[in-house]
Amino acid sequence: MNQRKPLLSEDWLSLWLGLIVFILSLGVVFNIDLLGWGVKTSTWVSLSNAFSPVSKAYAGLSPVLSIFLTYLFMLVIVGIGNWMLGGSPKEFFWAFTTVFILSFACWVVGNFANIAATTPAEMKKYGISWSLKLTGEAGFIIALLLGLFIGNVSPKFAEMLKPAITPELYVKTAIVIMGAGIGIKAIENSSLAFSIVFLGLCAILAAYLIFWSVVYYIARKYFKFSREWSAPLASGISICGVSAAIATGAAIKARPVVPIMVSSLVVIFAVVELLILPFLAQQFLWHEPLVAGAWMGLAVKTDGAATASGAVADALVVAKAAENGVLFQKDWVLNTATNVKVFIDVFIGIWAFILAYIWTKFIENRGANSNQKVPARQIWERFPKFVLGYILTFLIFLVIGVSNPEFVKTTKVETKNVVQIDPTTKTEKVVTITETKILPGVGVQSTNQANVFRTLFFVLTFFTIGLVSNFRKLWEEGIGKLAAIYVIALFGFIIWVALLIAWLFFHGVLPPTISG
Repeated sequence: MNQRKPLLSEDWLSLWLGLIVFILSLGVVFNIDLLGWGVKTSTWVSLSNAFSPVSKAYAGLSPVLSIFLTYLFMLVIVGIGNWMLGGSPKEFFWAFTTVFILSFACWVVGNFANIAATTPAEMKKYGISWSLKLTGEAGFIIALLLGLFIGNVSPKFAEMLKPAITPELYVKTAIVIMGAGIGIKAIENSSLAFSIVFLGLCAILAAYLIFWSVVYYIARKYFKFSREWSAPLASGISICGVSAAIATGAAIKARPVVPIMVSSLVVIFAVVELLILPFLAQQFLWHEPLVAGAWMGLAVKTDGAATASGAVADALVVAKAAENGVLFQKDWVLNTATNVKVFIDVFIGIWAFILAYIWTKFIENRGANSNQKVPARQIWERFPKFVLGYILTFLIFLVIGVSNPEFVKTTKVETKNVVQIDPTTKTEKVVTITETKILPGVGVQSTNQANVFRTLFFVLTFFTIGLVSNFRKLWEEGIGKLAAIYVIALFGFIIWVALLIAWLFFHGVLPPTISG
């Protein structure tokens, strides 16, 4: 079957998908609840209590109908996007339906009380005596493991799902949506949020300057790789995985097989890191949550795995800290990992331009053509467009929230008459009591609705990352030598230098705690 010519790139599509969800979530700001029917999954013992619409305005809606509407919405927006990428609607329908059902089922299982409950109070609430204390984000790991199982045990089935296997699209869309939530966090704790932004920028600059040059040197000096292989390999291992390898390959005009092989390695090792590093962070960095987040963003490659590892580390670290009597607010580990990774993505465009200039000026066009200019538009062509959506949603909520504090929290004052017994006269008297309640503002309600779909995009990311990780096939293609340098560079150098950089920049910078 001949595939139609795409109408836009996957990068642009993720931007628009994220903005569609974000714009619809803004309906509550104008008293129009457009996404409140989205299904929210809660910790459960009985499956009948696992689901509910995210908005109280839809409290009477059947949970089954809420699930179906959520699936239908995801099918339509991602399906239209798939068509714009040149895909077949019929093939996409069956593939996406299967991927959604399996991914969502993993998310639901991850919220089972014996897996997700984190505190003694929660275990008492659900009537259980033990729990793995992984929080609901355990669903991400379950989705990843199921994807790995299918991708390696039943590759034919995984191939049938190929029209819906787009982990980079899913995670980039989720990151665009996440921008609004980070905007809310920035309003609630502005000094900490901006410190994370500044420290993240410093950390990734150090990572670029150190990681890339060392990996490139090792590849050239000790493994005798050509420049064509060494540059994408250095970018893939040291910077941002798939996106960096592809951008670098294009910038230096490498053969298509080069970034493809490197990208395959990136995905495999990102899965390995995803399965290991968050648990190391839980054991050794629970008292330094932001160090853990920055470590995930610096060490784990690909946007999907890095952000996913941030989500898992967030759940594990917060749960471990709670066991030790420290109640950190959720999402700060995830936000730190995402901020660091997004800054890395921003610099992919600049790095690709620098490499394009070097290759054009000094390697490919020597002699008479050495003065050929590199067009500045290459920065724009290599720039990850989804980052624009992330920045836009972040700034919109930040500006609105700063100018209107009730956007985040509203104060509700209620008065009621209560009959009390006068201790002196032993007679009844009516007393007026005033109660002040702090309620979530429309901005928080908006992000709660958007986060339903952000979470689903994350789950889809985990599951599809597993599906594309066919270890046997890649080994048969002769990827062993590339894997050797990847193992040496990643586990012998990058992971530990990333930890050192994260510690130097984020040590002692703690997220806010939950009072009471």
